[in-house]
Amino acid sequence: MVLNITCIPGDGIGPEIVAQAKKVLEAVAKKYGHEMKFTDILMGGASIDACGEPLTDEAIATAKAADAVLMGSIGGNTSTSPWYKLPPEKRPEAGLLKIRKALNLFANLRPAYLYEELAAACPLKEEISKAGFDMLIMRELTGGLYFGERKTIEENGELKAIDTLTYSESEIRRIAIKGFEIARKRRKKVTSVDKANVLDSSRLWRKTVNEVAADYPDVSVEHMLVDNCAMQLVKDPAQFDVILTENMFGDILSDEASMVTGSIGMLSSASLNDSKFGLYEPSHGSAPDIAGQDIANPIATILSAAMMLRYSFDLDKEADAIEAAVRQVLKDGYRTGDIYSEGMTKVGCSKMGDLLCERI
Repeated sequence: MVLNITCIPGDGIGPEIVAQAKKVLEAVAKKYGHEMKFTDILMGGASIDACGEPLTDEAIATAKAADAVLMGSIGGNTSTSPWYKLPPEKRPEAGLLKIRKALNLFANLRPAYLYEELAAACPLKEEISKAGFDMLIMRELTGGLYFGERKTIEENGELKAIDTLTYSESEIRRIAIKGFEIARKRRKKVTSVDKANVLDSSRLWRKTVNEVAADYPDVSVEHMLVDNCAMQLVKDPAQFDVILTENMFGDILSDEASMVTGSIGMLSSASLNDSKFGLYEPSHGSAPDIAGQDIANPIATILSAAMMLRYSFDLDKEADAIEAAVRQVLKDGYRTGDIYSEGMTKVGCSKMGDLLCERI
């Protein structure tokens, strides 16, 4: 199979970690008889520096022509970078919103998995963490409060800010279908999270999810209020398989889930549209303070590449090979600095990529 992949190295440690993901993908291609075709585009601060804007129309066209997009990290130090003296719509992160909209990426997948070898880094009590957890938060990405109408007005002599939260049945239905389809590839359980005791949008969310659930009798479904879900994530994370939720709730819950793993450098993510097309990126940021030092952890980006193989190309065997290589490298005691503990072997970014290639 020929895999046409657009890569966005981005800013900070982005070019370093994307380089390692490419290296691992090439190793997979060699083993399983595929051909990788990579095309790089600029986005974020790198695009601002070169083109004067965080994402050009030409870059979007290149991304659309690919089978999938693999991204590193976007942005810089908000207190010192000149990018953040620009208006909000000209800053690096504006490129993210633009590409999500242009590619219709409405489904965000954020796995949170506790590796046995890294369990000591989990901030939860051992009596909780020893059960392990393997969950995936599916967040609706293009609707809700973040994309509703907003304005600030003056009323009765004071400023008043207004943000509008809207969802249509079709927006909810398409993300729910994605959630149930992916649950079928996992442990066949969906937890739909809302605030149906208060919000009309959540009541529509719950009604629509129940309608979709009827088409997936092999997948169990439960409904949970968002405040209870936030508590359950630290009380009993092992109970969750696929958490399905709207944009703002998903933003908050996925960050919470990433922290209970204790190792954000290990966390991948994907953003999908209604076809097989997706954008894959690590959950962490650009870490400009360590850029260019060959000490960044590339595993989250490499695991994002594994998600790309699984969800955009249906290459489950190849994705399994990458994930197995990660587990083996950890078992063999190799660690980048962010996950290092006494007695382990500390390695740099490029060395970690080499080790994973060897095990593939």
